[in-house]
Amino acid sequence: MAHDGQDQTMTNQENGAVILPDLLKLTAAALPAVQSYLDKARDSVRTRVVEGDRVSGALIEANQTAAHGLAWLATYAQSLQQMQAWADRLQADGKFGEIEQLIHQIAFGEYLHQIAGGIPMNQGEILRLQELGLSWDALSGFHCAEVQTLMASGNTQAVRTRLVDLMQEQSANFMFGASGLDDELEMIREQFRRYAMDKVEPHAHEWHLKDELIPIEIIDDLAEMGVFGLTIPEEHGGFGLSKASMCVVSEELSRGYIGVGSLGTRSEIAAELIIAGGTDEQKAKWLPKIASAEILPTAVFTEPNTGSDLGSLRARAVKDENGNYKVTGNKTWITHAARTHVMTLLARTNPDSTDHRGLSMFLAEKTPGTDSEPFPTPGMTGGEIEVLGYRGMKEYELAFDGFEVKGENLLGGEEGKGFKQLMQTFESARIQTAARAIGVAQCALDIAMQYAQERKQFGKSLIDFPRVSGKLAMMAVEIMIARQLTYFSAWEKDNGHRCDLEAGMAKLLGARVAWAAADNGLQIHGGNGFALEYKISRVLCDARILNIFEGAAEIQAQVIARRLLS
Repeated sequence: MAHDGQDQTMTNQENGAVILPDLLKLTAAALPAVQSYLDKARDSVRTRVVEGDRVSGALIEANQTAAHGLAWLATYAQSLQQMQAWADRLQADGKFGEIEQLIHQIAFGEYLHQIAGGIPMNQGEILRLQELGLSWDALSGFHCAEVQTLMASGNTQAVRTRLVDLMQEQSANFMFGASGLDDELEMIREQFRRYAMDKVEPHAHEWHLKDELIPIEIIDDLAEMGVFGLTIPEEHGGFGLSKASMCVVSEELSRGYIGVGSLGTRSEIAAELIIAGGTDEQKAKWLPKIASAEILPTAVFTEPNTGSDLGSLRARAVKDENGNYKVTGNKTWITHAARTHVMTLLARTNPDSTDHRGLSMFLAEKTPGTDSEPFPTPGMTGGEIEVLGYRGMKEYELAFDGFEVKGENLLGGEEGKGFKQLMQTFESARIQTAARAIGVAQCALDIAMQYAQERKQFGKSLIDFPRVSGKLAMMAVEIMIARQLTYFSAWEKDNGHRCDLEAGMAKLLGARVAWAAADNGLQIHGGNGFALEYKISRVLCDARILNIFEGAAEIQAQVIARRLLS
């Protein structure tokens, strides 16, 4: 469709799909109705969980569905705001074409319906009005003509079919719809997309099926391309690029294989810890080596009986007469533990403490292992945890018995700061995880789209069946929604704004979108999708972890809710 910079109506004679007149005015007018509902929901939930003038942890737990539901509602509200911002930018740049208009229209049509009728927190938990202590009156703003038009006509079968028709006209090498990012970031995307297509995607399924470590040659390539020092300041040997660039790189590498897209995660976490909490000497020593991948770090936080409750960690670090520390205790779910050189290790240095205030962070050096001897460093043993997906780096349980850490490697040179230091990494870690989720979701869409085009049933391609094309359309729409929410959180971080709320929302939604895309992609494959030889089976396994690590969905919703209510 020719685009003249104005909203316009498009009618496709073959399928009757319609882009609504004055689309951006319609969607902009819907936002106050959503915000009004969110405000009423926040007020209602607050009456349940505030005791005196403070939010009560016990009352939030007692009203967990309402509190977590509020987090999901706020995530939807922020998602629609960012979709509007995306559409406005594209309109201003003359890039708001037919495919972008359809994505925007479906996004509003669908999410307005879900907000009014029930937001899926997962497959079996639907947030509805009564869970928030509200009645239909709370949705009075939804009675306006703009919201009603979007709900009635924004996401119809004809609109979804038209979107998929346009998607089929595009190259599978690219995204469906303009990202809204600047040219520099799109150049970075293209570079890493080409690399992922050439060097990662053709081998990813074999690595997964054989449960092999990602070849060291891939790590060397990524180091040469600057992945491990992407956001490390230039004065410390990195490229000093934005968190938005990290999102683009993580997304495209994860689109090839989540294991490769995750190789930089531990470097990102380690660098954030050192930049925010390290001494000048620690920054000078460690950051250039992390940036160049001369050393590979791993994050050693979780323990067998703590899960998300990091404040109750029991592994202890005792200072000896030489000023060094001896670490004793167990850790679990340690990614890429065997062939790394340094551990960002969280341990209890105050034996009398029972909460996060007694924890300290260490840069614990170790010797990289081999297949025959994965943990050769004295005082440290470990065993592999076999997993469904998210392979390529492997997961381990670790046991420490008098493991020595140099005193100079206490992060920041001060005990008791470990939990606070770790908290400072959560924004970047969750933004990066949201980007990985988008990459996995896009991978699922790529695979499902190709299969739906090639697979013939009842005399025609699967993609010609409306419920198949409808699944593909919703994948593309929700991927774009999650992408814009993630980019916004990265923009907030890059501009020095507190963004734990936005990063948490991006991670919460992105993980659900990835799982839905993988699940629907497998459904499109039918029985073949259940066969290990088909790539979609791997993507389903990989997608499942995203709702758990870097903050399980329930924990993420709890954190968001507390911020909204405080």
